[in-house]
Amino acid sequence: MRMLADKDIKRLFLGMICVMAAFLLLSQMAVWMQFGAFSLPLFALSLLAAGGIFAICYWYFRRRNKILEQAAAQIRAYLDGNTDARIDCDEEGELYHLFHCVNTLAAVLNAYAANENREKEFLKNTISDISHQLKTPLAALNIYNGLLQGEAEAYPAIKEFAELSEQELDRIETLVQSLLKITKLDAGSIVIEKHSENVSDMLRDVELHFAYRAKQEQKEIVLSGTDDIWLSCDRDWMLEAMDNIVKNALDHTAKGGCIRMEWQQSASMLQILIKDNGSGIHPEDLHHIFKRFYRSRFSQDTQGIGLGLPLAKAIIEAHSGTITVDSELGVGTTFTVCFRIPTEL
Repeated sequence: MRMLADKDIKRLFLGMICVMAAFLLLSQMAVWMQFGAFSLPLFALSLLAAGGIFAICYWYFRRRNKILEQAAAQIRAYLDGNTDARIDCDEEGELYHLFHCVNTLAAVLNAYAANENREKEFLKNTISDISHQLKTPLAALNIYNGLLQGEAEAYPAIKEFAELSEQELDRIETLVQSLLKITKLDAGSIVIEKHSENVSDMLRDVELHFAYRAKQEQKEIVLSGTDDIWLSCDRDWMLEAMDNIVKNALDHTAKGGCIRMEWQQSASMLQILIKDNGSGIHPEDLHHIFKRFYRSRFSQDTQGIGLGLPLAKAIIEAHSGTITVDSELGVGTTFTVCFRIPTEL
């Protein structure tokens, strides 16, 4: 009897038993004192009355318990994704008033969710439209700039300005692409297609991507980890996240610096660490570096657009992972990416 798991109901029935037992005892004592004998008819009637009261109470509380179980089932259905689930509340009473309030809350939550989805869809479409509209003039500007560079060989000043123009055009293109990616992730319009990927192979691809830049800047990228660790992920998106973290490390590491990519696996966790011995992050900025377009007042980086790390965080979280950062000024920074490994019970 699940309803007796409720301590208040259990106390009520125990109290009723005590009252009925006391009534039977006192009534029989009164009859004995007056007539010198017990009254079996009175005893039988008292037991019948007590049994009737217990039966009525049991029926009432069992019915209430059944109603509450049905309500709980509807709430669980709503939490499982059935937004049309509602509790029957056609009768009068405080309990049904509570059910009506729960139904109202569900309707309000549905309205908020629908409004949020509309806003996300609008934002996604707007940024997508802007991005596509910008691609054509950007492509034209890149062509014009290339022609200008070709014709400016004899004019050093013009050639210098053309090269600076190319850098700014590259920044605009990177910004547009990053905005488009992060907005699609926010809107949930990108399907993460997970496959079992070798972590060592993925991080070697990241190293190859930055090998030329590291060589030009006289920096070193070091890998450390075994070849038998696998991760269920979308390879392209995970490479995008790791690229952004390593790029950030290169941006804030001086000539002769070192960026280390380490990976290790325990029984329940896969951990990827990206370390550098660069300038470090000021303590004031540690809690803000994953915010979009955040720029530190201490940063010497004038080229960053403030979307690389937020995009990396969004991708990692889309894979049910976490990313944290630890840094010390003048010593370096460590980004720790963790993915929980499902265990079979």
